[in-house]
Amino acid sequence: MLIGVPKEIKNHEYRIGLTPSGARELISHGHKVMVQNDGGKSIGLTNEMYQKAGAEIVATAEEIFARADMIIKVKEPQPNECKMLRPGQLLYTYLHLAPDPEQTKALVASGCTAIAYETVTDRKGGLPLLAPMSEVAGRMSIQAGAHALEKAQGGSGVLLGGVPGVKPAEVLVIGGGVVGINAARMAMGMNAHVTILDRSLDRLKYLDELYGSQLTTIYSTHDAIEERLADTDLVIGAVLIPGAAAPKLIARSQLLLMRPGSVLVDVAIDQGGCFETSKATTHQNPTYEVDGVIHYCVANMPGGVARTSTFALTNATLPFAVQLANKGPKKAMLDDEHLLHGLNVHAGKVTYEAVAQDLGYSYVPARDALSQ
Repeated sequence: MLIGVPKEIKNHEYRIGLTPSGARELISHGHKVMVQNDGGKSIGLTNEMYQKAGAEIVATAEEIFARADMIIKVKEPQPNECKMLRPGQLLYTYLHLAPDPEQTKALVASGCTAIAYETVTDRKGGLPLLAPMSEVAGRMSIQAGAHALEKAQGGSGVLLGGVPGVKPAEVLVIGGGVVGINAARMAMGMNAHVTILDRSLDRLKYLDELYGSQLTTIYSTHDAIEERLADTDLVIGAVLIPGAAAPKLIARSQLLLMRPGSVLVDVAIDQGGCFETSKATTHQNPTYEVDGVIHYCVANMPGGVARTSTFALTNATLPFAVQLANKGPKKAMLDDEHLLHGLNVHAGKVTYEAVAQDLGYSYVPARDALSQ
């Protein structure tokens, strides 16, 4: 199989879909890899490193899209990239289609086969290709939130860990999944007082056993969130519904309960955000203020630490990429139900139920779509 890795073109996106070592693994299985010129240069992955691994360097994205059987990316394809996709071509990347009707429409029109990293599953019910970026985003959310709390950034001027004689910041983490637990760990490491909310009693029990009195665990309800807003300095929105739009957990009217200069960090912004007042921002202009509350809603947070993110992502995506290349997309997915869950669009059909429901498409089960 001929595998193409284009340079990412989204604003301030420096990650690349495959590391040189990942390219070498695919080539060792008898496949060919093309990488766009200087695709990884900004994070220290040079053309020479890819060539040493056996990859071909090509000048343009147009050539990669025209020639490749499988496209490996990081971010969702931009409108001009969608136009270059063709029937039968495999796209393997993050898609986040539920809050993005235009991208969904373009992928359906292209006739391509689109596998979304964020909906591939594992035996434990987890999301193994979302997990590495969730780990990065969870850890980043605390350093971003701590920075936003500084007075010069519009924050309340609170130091996350306090100092002897001065109490630490109150951090509220909504969601105890991969993002939430990584955020909580970083906040606890900085000596903040951390409360985590989740709707799974098993998860709360696990977190309690793990961290004991260091971490306050609360069952998540609308009341539980509202009661804590007045005393909270930093809120981390870490709620994910796989493949679907995030629920809105804090209404605009509730911002008035919070102290001026408090900070909301919305890690669910790629799924539309979990605060009513969230709107996507960039690393260039990461924050804005609504009713005295600072919002940090960067849509591709892991892009801010692009080198770490690229290696973490390739570690997770590579085994599935090898399966897809070795067996071909259809057989690879039919043989592996967890990879099959990743199929969102195939030959003009929407094959992921949550996306079809959210955007008003007819839902065609993935296995049925591949069998037609």
